[in-house]
This record gives sequence, structure tokens and C-alpha cells, in this order.
Amino acid sequence: MNWDDTAPPTDGPADAAAERLVGAAADGEDQAVEAALRPKSLEEFIGQERVREQLDLVLKAALARGATADHVLLSGAPGLGKTTLSMIIAAEMNAPLRITSGPAIQHAGDLAAILSSLQEGEVLFLDEIHRMSRPAEEMLYMAMEDFRVDVIVGKGPGATAIPLELPPFTLVGATTRAGLLPPPLRDRFGFTAHMDFYDPAELERVIHRSAQLLAVEIEAAGAAEIAGRSRGTPRIANRLLRRVRDYAQVKVDGRITPEVAAAALRVYEVDARGLDRLDRAVLGALLKLFGGGPVGLSTLAVAVGEERETVEEVAEPFLVREGLLARTPRGRVATPAAWAHLGLVPPQHVTGASGQGGLFGA
Repeated sequence: MNWDDTAPPTDGPADAAAERLVGAAADGEDQAVEAALRPKSLEEFIGQERVREQLDLVLKAALARGATADHVLLSGAPGLGKTTLSMIIAAEMNAPLRITSGPAIQHAGDLAAILSSLQEGEVLFLDEIHRMSRPAEEMLYMAMEDFRVDVIVGKGPGATAIPLELPPFTLVGATTRAGLLPPPLRDRFGFTAHMDFYDPAELERVIHRSAQLLAVEIEAAGAAEIAGRSRGTPRIANRLLRRVRDYAQVKVDGRITPEVAAAALRVYEVDARGLDRLDRAVLGALLKLFGGGPVGLSTLAVAVGEERETVEEVAEPFLVREGLLARTPRGRVATPAAWAHLGLVPPQHVTGASGQGGLFGA
């Protein structure tokens, strides 16, 4: 439904995230299915009500003026709909769309080649814009503001800058780490939007729409069961829907009931709060081996047999967001909610929602 189809082509934690059923990164299968499920207009786009309303005003005003839309910056976690919105922006403006990514632009010449081939009014979607090289980034400043770039010909004292005029275009930048963007680049975007995680009711609407497109029969309670385990992310909701669909077709009559959804997700080791094997392994080690902490990240990673970066970048963000784990100066600490979720009895020193009592022996 509403999600992005591009993921950083890197090794390590990104690969680990892509391998998880509840990972927000998209693999080849996700990208193929998402193309068929994407909404084609702002009216079809579910969730992000504030962003949709603001973006609708920006696009309609530009159309009324007969001008290209302001440059747009979309920030937020993977899987929330940044790529989808870029496609909708192009569709609403009746303009072609060019898609590239920050890691693919390592030299200013790479960016100059893309910009010089743009048509008037075209929408350029630049995913993971914060990962673009610095020389290309500096070239982008002038392109966004003046629709012009200076192409350097030659080297050393004999180098010459040749100005190249560009047709008006709209840049849509997407980033999962807006804080890494330099202020001069952020300031050149006319519209900036932060995309939030979805609530369960919105995800249920996403699941019902996707089920209809996939010709899957699903009960309202079945959709609610899947939505509650989807980590607030449409991409994960649709991935879980496909896996539950497979289970329902093989084990029962194909209809997704809450019982069928729960049974299917038990097979795939996704629990009622959306935690998978890695999440529970991290929590289990923290609670059973280290008494709830505090414990250092490296020690915790060794205990679960994973790389430090995998634990920190793949498992921890969701555990922290769910209030199951806290990062403190002395190390990782489990909260009382973590003990309750795994059905364990916390030591008496674990008090308070943040687990800070364990740090000071209170």
C-alpha cells in the first residue's frame, strides 16, 4: 500500500533488516508486489492525513499557476510511503518521474548527467538523499535554486566552468535520517514533511485494500490481528498479509480469520506485539543472562550471536519505541514491560517504566 520500494544497497545491518519478515527494508519480492498495490493518487493514499492535506495544497496551487511544484523533502522511517508519494506527486502534476538514489551519485558529474537530461516539469526522486557525495550535494544547491549547474571542463589552472541552464523541475528528496542533511540543502526545499508511523486502524484499512487487490478474503478481526503485529509500517503489514494468505490457502479454505492469522504468524515467529526471533533473543539475553541490565551493547551482541551493528540498528530501534528496552549511559536496560512480555518475574530492584531503578539499586 503506502511504502517505499528502494533500500540502501549496503551490506551488514541493511541486509539483516531485509531478511526479516518484520524488517522495513524492501527486497526484490516486495518491490514487485508493491508496484501493483501502490495507490495512484492522494485520494487513494491511506494515512498521513496532515502530510496529504498540505501536499494537496502545494500541488493544486502549482497547477493553478501553471508552474512546477516546489521541491519536496520527505523524511521518515523506511516503509511509510516516501517513494509512493513521489510517484503520486508526478501523477498529480501530470509529469514524468525520474528515480535515483543518493548512493548512486558519487561524483558531481553523475548528478550533472541526470539533471541535464531532465524535461521541463519533470519530477526527480532522490532517495536516501543524505548519502549523496559532498561535491554532488554542492552542485545540487545551484540546480534547485537557479536551475543551473556549472560543469567543470579540464583540470588544474586550465579548468573552465561552463554554465548549463536547466529546465524547471521538481526535486523530491527522501531520507530516513533528516538530521544528516546540511542546513543549506534543507533550506532549499519549499515543502518539508515528516511521515509518522501508522496507527492500527490505518493499517487495517491498508490491509483491507491490499487484500481486495490480491483477491484475498479476510475478516475485519483478521485484518486487526495482522495490523497489531505490523510495527506501524504499511510495508510490513502487506508482507505479513501475503504470508498469512499463503498459510490460509494451504492449511484452511483461504479465508483469513483472526485465528488463522494468529496461527500463521506463530509459524513465522512474529508475536502479538510484532517482535520476531531476533527481538526476543535480544530481550531474552538481557533478562535471563544479565538480570535486565545494564549491559554493554557489545556484550549483548555476543550473547545473541549477532554483530554489534545488527543489534543496534536492526533490533533496538523497535524495542526502544515499544518501551521494552532503554539505552542508558551505563548500557542497555530492560523495562518492566519487557519482563511482562516474556512472562518473566522482574527482580525487586526493577521499578518504574524506564527501568532506571535498576541502575542505582533503588
